[in-house]
Amino acid sequence: MRRLTRTVATAALATALALVSACSGGSDSGDEAKAPDGAALEKVTYLTSFGNFGRDSYAWVAKEKGFFKDAGFDVEIKPGQGTGAVIQTIVGGQAQFGPIDLTGGLLQLGNGQAKDFVAVAAIQQRTMAAIATVEGKNIASPKDLEGKKLADTPGSVVRNLFPTYARMAGVDASKVTWVNGEAQTLMGTLASGQVDGIGQFVVGQPTIETVTKKKAVLLPYSNVMQDLYGNVLITSAKIAKEKPEMVKRFTAALLKGLEYSLANPKEAAELLKKNVDATNIDAAAAELQLMAGYVRSSNSGTAIGTLDSGRVAKSIAILQGAGSLKQNITPDQIIDFNLAPKA
Repeated sequence: MRRLTRTVATAALATALALVSACSGGSDSGDEAKAPDGAALEKVTYLTSFGNFGRDSYAWVAKEKGFFKDAGFDVEIKPGQGTGAVIQTIVGGQAQFGPIDLTGGLLQLGNGQAKDFVAVAAIQQRTMAAIATVEGKNIASPKDLEGKKLADTPGSVVRNLFPTYARMAGVDASKVTWVNGEAQTLMGTLASGQVDGIGQFVVGQPTIETVTKKKAVLLPYSNVMQDLYGNVLITSAKIAKEKPEMVKRFTAALLKGLEYSLANPKEAAELLKKNVDATNIDAAAAELQLMAGYVRSSNSGTAIGTLDSGRVAKSIAILQGAGSLKQNITPDQIIDFNLAPKA
């Protein structure tokens, strides 16, 4: 166990160093970079949803393949720390764009914890939120979570949505203990046996199995809440109002990176590895392959990124029915449908 703990700690340190390196580097030269029309590139800071895993590699793809540059942007990519932190950073002006889980955004908005942000495109048409554990923890169903210890970042949608999930799944949430963790070290925490499970996306299964050397067991929230969207791209309400065309250009470039990544998962994983040295290429590619089924669905039409007002209203109704929202909200309060891609 001591050897495993040292191994996990070493891996976590390597990951942290890689992230620092990734954030300080970049393929574009800030002062000299020019758009195809010769104009200076507009500097943008983009946050990933949660660390730098395969599921977020599409942003690196958009940068490395020149999609951002072609759209007129010099983009710095930084690792996000979950829905709450991403919203706070973007509203605070330290970043301009980033993905959050839409349900988490609804909870933040409807409970007065955040405002002044809007979603402008869907990344996943279904929520990927889940509780993840490994074989040997005696967790096979939601009810088995009672009496267990789980870890996640304080602002994660998995953690903030858990009371609603527990209520709908017949779990006594008061019998589940949550402890704080960091995005890049959660899997190591699970591997070392410090906790019984972690908040995670379902696409994290390959990476969990790589880190823990055990078979992963996942309890997807979508099994009990089927109408919820997954991640959506957000920006501040101020930017959406003052720079709508800039938002559309950035969104189109990012979604181009997403589509390319799903069609070329191995190359996308290699481009992530180029920027984040701690990346496991096979695990990152496997995450993208798993994510593909969540990006497009029968509800999304042919275009990636579309958002439907009726489905968002159903998500709000689910949360209201579970008593998870203190305020009444409408889809238009969180989605700018004029900026979102059309089906």
